[in-house]
Amino acid sequence: MPATRLRLLPETLKPLANKFYGAHRSKMKATREDQVWVLEQSQIIAALCLRPVAHGHWLTSLFVAPEHRQQGLAKQLIKAVTSTCSGPVWLFCHPSLHGFYQASGFSPAVQLPASLDERLTRYQRSKPLIALTTQDK
Repeated sequence: MPATRLRLLPETLKPLANKFYGAHRSKMKATREDQVWVLEQSQIIAALCLRPVAHGHWLTSLFVAPEHRQQGLAKQLIKAVTSTCSGPVWLFCHPSLHGFYQASGFSPAVQLPASLDERLTRYQRSKPLIALTTQDK
């Protein structure tokens, strides 16, 4: 198996993350303001986006290529990326993923920045989501 490498994509290579998401028919997308972190072997095998918000970051768009799942790559990526962050990291997830994220260092968010609170309220109109954070442990 080829070596796995973690890196923050430079601005000019962010389209590679969207190509990765699209190749797997994911609706996820990296935006201009996102930091895009990837795990690569000969190509991207996992990616996530961190968006600066308030005094921390919002983790979005975590995706591991199906053929690379169940190998601990998502946890590895989350741990490496959140360790680089000053301030809390928030995310929204389906309640069924709470245990996974808890094992990755997240706990229920007691308070969200206003912009995330508004977004969560809007998202919860159409799907069950919970907010988690690295802050309120």
